[in-house]
Amino acid sequence: MPRSIASATISFGLVAVPVELYSAADTRDEVHFHLISKKSGQRVKQQYIDPTTDEVIPRNQLVKGYEVRKDEYVIFTPEELKALDEKATGSIDITEFVMLSDVDREYLEKVYFLGPGKGGERPYRLLAKALQDTGRAALGQYAARGRQYLVLLRPRDGVLVMEQLHYANELRSPDEIPVGDSDVKASELTLAKKLIDQGATDRFDPSKYKDSVRERVAEAMQRKVEGEDITEAEAPQAGGGKVLDLVQALKASLERDAPPRAARRTGRRQATARKSSRSRKSA
Repeated sequence: MPRSIASATISFGLVAVPVELYSAADTRDEVHFHLISKKSGQRVKQQYIDPTTDEVIPRNQLVKGYEVRKDEYVIFTPEELKALDEKATGSIDITEFVMLSDVDREYLEKVYFLGPGKGGERPYRLLAKALQDTGRAALGQYAARGRQYLVLLRPRDGVLVMEQLHYANELRSPDEIPVGDSDVKASELTLAKKLIDQGATDRFDPSKYKDSVRERVAEAMQRKVEGEDITEAEAPQAGGGKVLDLVQALKASLERDAPPRAARRTGRRQATARKSSRSRKSA
């Protein structure tokens, strides 16, 4: 059972829906390494060094500053920093409802699940259902941890998902990315579409994919714990070099990924037989 990391209230109009925030990611299986002293075998501690005196500065003597010019800083006191922080209101203030399909995915920064808070089950389920039926998402802001976040609430299988978004000024424009000006030929486009159709599926199912690197590292670490030495794995073969003939590469990809011709014929015969059987039954 996941543990709530914060409580909040969704506010829009005169409606207030108490909710609990849950992290959408489960990081318990992540592999973490620590820095260890080779001499003592103990975990080392981080220290801060004054570059002008090479002295180790204790944490209680550190202050925060803003660089106004190179190597020139304005120092802020803890009280001043506290005054700059956005006050956490615990309110997710919805300002508008947008079409979910209009929100570009590059805005996504982090994802949380929302669950109903005490007494909030009915309005929570009502909001989730209304968003689901209209194809819309709720856009608003949420103040927490000294910042004000842009957030989007969307429904998923009856659960509200809160996506923390980047602000528009935090993103680069796609226009900044060089893509060249090569023409797309009709023959090449036809082949590319066929290749996409050949590998197309009707449903997004990420459970089919596993982090094989993490599994390999975890297995190697267990062998190390058991006293076995770990040797460097052989590097995988590169996935091809420069494409000299795009059309030939697309054709080769289609032929490589296509099911065997005999299997295709068998599949067509089976489909025809099923169709004939249905026709006889309906007659």
